[in-house]
Amino acid sequence: MKRTASAVWNGDLKSGKGKLSAPGGVLNDTAYSFHSRFEDGPGTNPEELIAAAQAGCFTMATSAALGKAGFTPDELCTQASLTMETVDGNPTIAAIHLDLKGRVPNIDAAKFEEIAQDAKANCPVSRVLKAEITLTATLEP
Repeated sequence: MKRTASAVWNGDLKSGKGKLSAPGGVLNDTAYSFHSRFEDGPGTNPEELIAAAQAGCFTMATSAALGKAGFTPDELCTQASLTMETVDGNPTIAAIHLDLKGRVPNIDAAKFEEIAQDAKANCPVSRVLKAEITLTATLEP
């Protein structure tokens, strides 16, 4: 399986503006800018999209793991809080904290915690943050 997304940026870093798109339709020329990324301007930013991806992936992985263990959740609700810090002079995603609240019949807190910890460690988005990233750069005339 492969998924794609694209970004277009016009202008310099602080006054420029960009658009993000993906074929699924949620991102369709969605605005992003310096202000939406580093301040409180309108639009999205890569970090909130990573947090959303982490929350969504982890929550689905938890549901799958609960099902495999014989439990069906009534509701799982996750908030992902991403922290970006400067490391060696570079903005760096330093941490993502997941706050999971679940309503799952017939499970005790220890088993719920065990399953959630395993889902956190093994969902694809958790693992991608450790992935090799490759690049092909082409300068056009």
